[in-house]
Amino acid sequence: QVQLGESGGGVVQAGDSLRLSCEVTGLTFAQYAMGWFRQAPGKEREFVASIDWSGHTTHYADSVKGRFTISRDNVKNTVNLQLNNLKPEDTAVYYCAGQAAKYYYIRPKDIDEYRYWGQGTQVTVSS
Repeated sequence: QVQLGESGGGVVQAGDSLRLSCEVTGLTFAQYAMGWFRQAPGKEREFVASIDWSGHTTHYADSVKGRFTISRDNVKNTVNLQLNNLKPEDTAVYYCAGQAAKYYYIRPKDIDEYRYWGQGTQVTVSS
């Protein structure tokens, strides 16, 4: 059974930083591309960042480029998201997700390309 568990969310002030982590079990982590999405109240879930199975290729939403960094540790089976210079509009539940198949990094910004999802971690940024 594949399980994804996010941690690291919290309540911070604008300009602060957070580091989110997602531990993955139940699949050969090093073979799967991973992504982070977020969902604010009343809005659809949106793409934040993605990383291929090797960690060599990443993509970011324009709204977070230059502030957020995605990384992975294929020994610890974790994918991380460093959030710097946080803004109130970054407030959302953040979800990690795994793409649908091994060695698959197709349309990484498309939510439909992800099969595995965590339960999410809340990030709240006050002004």
